[in-house]
Amino acid sequence: MNTQFDFLVIGGGIAGLSFALKAAEKGTVGIITKDNAKESNTSYAQGGIAGVWNEPDSIEKHVADTLDAGAGLNNKTIVEIVVREAKDRINELIEWGTQFDKTTSGAYDLAKEGGHSDNRILHHKDITGKEIIRALFSAIQKHPNIQILQHHFAIDIITQHHLGIKITRKDCDVETYGAYVLNKKTKEINTVLAKNVIMATGGAGLAYKVTTNPLIATGDGIAMAYRAKAEVRDMEFVQFHPTSLHNPGSFPSFLISEAVRGFGAVLRDQDGNQFMNKYDERGSLAPRDIVARSIDAEMKIHGVDFMYLDCTNLNMKNFKAHFPNIYTKCKSLGIDPAFDFIPVVPAAHYTCGGILVDEHGQSSIKGLYAIGECSCTGLHGANRLASNSLLEAIVFSHRAFLKASKSISEETIAVNVPKWDASGTEAPEEMVLITQSQREVQGIMSTYVGIVRSDLRLKRAIERLEILYREVEELYEKTTPSQKLCETRNLINIAYLIIKFASNRKESIGLHYSLDYSK
Repeated sequence: MNTQFDFLVIGGGIAGLSFALKAAEKGTVGIITKDNAKESNTSYAQGGIAGVWNEPDSIEKHVADTLDAGAGLNNKTIVEIVVREAKDRINELIEWGTQFDKTTSGAYDLAKEGGHSDNRILHHKDITGKEIIRALFSAIQKHPNIQILQHHFAIDIITQHHLGIKITRKDCDVETYGAYVLNKKTKEINTVLAKNVIMATGGAGLAYKVTTNPLIATGDGIAMAYRAKAEVRDMEFVQFHPTSLHNPGSFPSFLISEAVRGFGAVLRDQDGNQFMNKYDERGSLAPRDIVARSIDAEMKIHGVDFMYLDCTNLNMKNFKAHFPNIYTKCKSLGIDPAFDFIPVVPAAHYTCGGILVDEHGQSSIKGLYAIGECSCTGLHGANRLASNSLLEAIVFSHRAFLKASKSISEETIAVNVPKWDASGTEAPEEMVLITQSQREVQGIMSTYVGIVRSDLRLKRAIERLEILYREVEELYEKTTPSQKLCETRNLINIAYLIIKFASNRKESIGLHYSLDYSK
């Protein structure tokens, strides 16, 4: 394999792949994926991608909806940039071969989701993300300048620290030279050098016991960047999707897209009563933070483990056509959406915070860009508007490409970067210790740092997490790195950041709701 690239992309979702396709016109690109190349958070995205397509919708409406969902903590300049650039970037996806659903008249079938004031969601049935990855991967495979390193795991990004130079978070001259990468098949740890590193690793849903995210979503990019002294922001804002399928024993949780409620489905309690109007005048189409919190409240009031989503009033022929994957999944469990209510429960879904970047996706570390869910652009504020995530990813992958490629021909690959030093380490004696530590992290976060929090819960969480941190760091120092060990270490880093940021926010806003600061 090559060990030097102009651009090293870590992650293979919509952000990483769309960046790679453009960057490959300017230089060599290496893409690191820790599983197979098509496994990413994007592949699990059901609903679609938001963008103003035609009247009566408008840029102003989409901006206002995004600011409203984000409780005003959004960066308005960034919101306007993303919304205005949406159509051009979506058209690029179409040019790369993405097939969005159309009506019989040939116009795009624009859906509506919670928090949106108009129909503006382009989709491919209920597997939009999978369709986008199919198109991007097909284009990627045809490009000679792109090398995909499947089943490789990035352990750490390389900075001056690895050259023996002490750096702190206050230093403004930290720079990256590449990454140490574990080849999962050979067990070798390679030094992969690059002029620019693009972090596109997705979110951190695996910090919780119930999540819609795939098993790869362990917050690796955010944790690596944080350890490298990059700035992070807004980690307290973890979005719980209101409607994951309640199916005990299944992991991860199967997502029931928000688009189903946009299609006309309504939420009901276990007595069959609609309850959302008690909490918000928009009812079942309120923004995600409100709906998730409302479901959580109703579950606690009634002492039950789930609520219901009622699709029985819908045109089932159209439902099957729009949501074939959801329909098939429900039927496989003996649930017929035409006659049965679907049991649903909130699940950790999206990390709104992450690596702090500017309007070009540039982090506080020179040469390190962050795009997609692992970044914090300021778009989402305190809560992400539905279907804005895929949009953010393609807008910022483009903007990062423009910035990173501008002077690529003048930049050089670092020299004298040491190889990974594994001396004094050995294989772990018991993998059960690593697995149990990961489960304990998930238990702490789910119990104390979920949809509803308090100062006392956060205090207990950090006290218990500190014990795990010491145990895992001790194990890491004497053990040859494995993916499982590194992921557990990353999840502890992520949990710490969520708790730290949550503890510092002395108010209830958006996705951060504290009993001590409730309105």
